Amino acid sequence: MGLAERRKALGYSQETLAHALGVDRTTVGRWENGKTEPQPQLRPKLAEVLRLDLGELDVLVAQPHASPQESAGLPPRDHDGSRDTDDMIRREFLRAVAMTGALSALPVEEADALESGTRRRSAASFLRMNDHLWQVYQLARTKGSVLPVVRDQLDALNAALDERSGREGRALCGAAGELFQLAGELAFDNNRYTDAAASYTLAATASKEAGAYDLCASALVRLAYVDVYESRYRQAAEILSAAEKVARRGDSTLPTRYWIASVKAEAQAGLGNLTACEQELDTAEKVLDLGPGRMKGWLRFDGSRLAEERGARYVQLGRLDLAEKALTAALEQDDLAEGQSFRRRGAVLADLAAIGAKRRDCDQLLAFGSEAVRLARVSSSGYVAHRLHGLRAEFGPLVRDARVAELKAEMDALSMT
Repeated sequence: MGLAERRKALGYSQETLAHALGVDRTTVGRWENGKTEPQPQLRPKLAEVLRLDLGELDVLVAQPHASPQESAGLPPRDHDGSRDTDDMIRREFLRAVAMTGALSALPVEEADALESGTRRRSAASFLRMNDHLWQVYQLARTKGSVLPVVRDQLDALNAALDERSGREGRALCGAAGELFQLAGELAFDNNRYTDAAASYTLAATASKEAGAYDLCASALVRLAYVDVYESRYRQAAEILSAAEKVARRGDSTLPTRYWIASVKAEAQAGLGNLTACEQELDTAEKVLDLGPGRMKGWLRFDGSRLAEERGARYVQLGRLDLAEKALTAALEQDDLAEGQSFRRRGAVLADLAAIGAKRRDCDQLLAFGSEAVRLARVSSSGYVAHRLHGLRAEFGPLVRDARVAELKAEMDALSMT
């Protein structure tokens, strides 16, 4: 295995690895094609990020295995996955958001004068289809299966935006905001964080143009979660504060503000603040007072996941007894029963396995970790795979056990995309 292969195995693109090290992406490319070697002061950090000791790093640096695109100093053809996904998010989304921005800038009379008079799909039909796609996404065990339909919907939306319908311009912007968020979710589940962040940024922009404050706040929450997931907790807290301000202008009967609180709890747990974390979780639980029927396809926070989220936060904070109690209770919910949500159940099992690893309890680690690996394979969820890849750092001396070593190998083999 060379340096490039190790990077890819851990789910990093050249860009994300460069960001973690504070260097330019082309610097990483030169390391991988053997033109230069990491400077001595960067090697300890590089070894830490790649989960190696310095001796192992020296071996990898001596074995370059870069693709032709990377060797030429060009951006990779994709981030270890389908070029179609990159094209959809980076090119079509940019085109669509440019159209929504231009459309919203036109006076209504001028936009009306530009209408072609041909039959068009209405904004309402886009919104209905978007709502259907969100439902399919929620129910799909393999999230990537939704991608082709999202691509078709995006093509149709682009065609509608080309017609510059003045009367429906704001509604089309709202439909674009929804669709950008859904594609961002697909990118995020595939561990394409740069693509996901770009999608959520476009979603926030389009939603702002539509005057859809809750939709805009939701896009900001998703954008903040990319930072949370990459352990940039202070940056996430800043975005979440902005989301709170936007949500105050929205519909107070929607659960937007409570969803923001639940993500803020994760950011506070990452910062090591137990008191603030619990306060945000308590705020999030007030969503239960709203009653049923207050959700939309892009905003499905009803408090049903708070038990597992509270458990995960306690794992972050090292409060293992509290974490185990909350996570065990979460597994007893109907939504997490065997055969239901593979993604959610797999994440809870990964957290319970992490507790076993922290306690140096081989049996608990193996029982929960093995089942989480199985669910990651069945669902092809990059999200669960990412959780399990992170769990490996907790194994410590347990890896001397042949069963744990075998489990680690199975986790190593999981695809992050």
